[in-house]
Amino acid sequence: MATILMESIGRVFISLQQIRQVLQLLTDAAPSMPGTVRDTEVPSYFRERYVCTGYRPLNQNWRYYFLSLFQRHNETLNIWTHLVAFLVLLIKLCQLTENVDFISDRHSWPLLILVLSSLTYSAFSVVAHLLGGKSDLAHYCFYFLDYVGVAQYQYGSAVVHFYYAVDESVHGLVSGIFMPTATILSCLSCLGCCYGKYCNHSLPTWVRKVCQVVPSALAYSWDISPVAKRLFFWSSSDPAIIYHFGQVAFFLSCAFFFTCPLLERCFPGRCDFVGQSHQIFHVFLSCCTLCQIHASYLDFVGRRKLYSSLHGSGDAVLFVGLYVVTLIMCVGIAALMLRKVKQVLDFKSKSK
Repeated sequence: MATILMESIGRVFISLQQIRQVLQLLTDAAPSMPGTVRDTEVPSYFRERYVCTGYRPLNQNWRYYFLSLFQRHNETLNIWTHLVAFLVLLIKLCQLTENVDFISDRHSWPLLILVLSSLTYSAFSVVAHLLGGKSDLAHYCFYFLDYVGVAQYQYGSAVVHFYYAVDESVHGLVSGIFMPTATILSCLSCLGCCYGKYCNHSLPTWVRKVCQVVPSALAYSWDISPVAKRLFFWSSSDPAIIYHFGQVAFFLSCAFFFTCPLLERCFPGRCDFVGQSHQIFHVFLSCCTLCQIHASYLDFVGRRKLYSSLHGSGDAVLFVGLYVVTLIMCVGIAALMLRKVKQVLDFKSKSK
């Protein structure tokens, strides 16, 4: 007993030593980290509407941007909201693996696609907000990566709704076109977001919003359509319906805060660090994702007889293949747009 106690105390002591070393590293790094700057000191396409201060200076070393995870700036909460969401989703995946056989049960693969795509979009978002302030090229590169994450998550949303949530009547109408259309709309969403960011250096901010919002709205309208009938004919005996309602409510809320910087406009200069609409957008989107995953899990468990009769054993394999195709196409779109950005930046640097 004494030996076990001493071993436990030893492990706690080692953990405290490691925490102390991390804190010392941050303390040593803090004095050398530059302070934040005003919006006038960064390029126009780095600026957010009504956010005047808290921007990180460009062209610092990579260590600075990684350590800025623990610094107070106007991207701190954007980073942490999706970093926490990523960790919660990771825990959710571990919980699901205890009850779902993701290897041998092909019917579980759409659910796995949704969880993996959710982890991917949250991770890409963290990277974009953490490292996107490094330079002009890094800004475009990491935010294009963020848009790839959003697009492949849209596909993940489509596949679980079509596979688990769809009714027989709706399935009969769209069975041959639903997932190929979801792939096309996801790619268009990625293209619209990348093009909006690409044009942001020369066109008004509303152009970027239109390019981002319209294709994403079309993709969402298509992806959520299998759930719409169930929401319309609300049934209290359906355990997943409240979570489907939750995901729709959270999505509409986050769409509002994405398009309208309400708090910054009402309180200019007071939301530079806390209270930005984009931060609220992140929180609502994470809540939407968690509701969606739980609703899909309940559908996976409770509607097995229905979706097993609607989808053959080969459908899940096909949808996994379409997910890979969607991901590859979105990466290709982002790479193509990044090449165009690089040409513009090279031309600017030569003309100086």
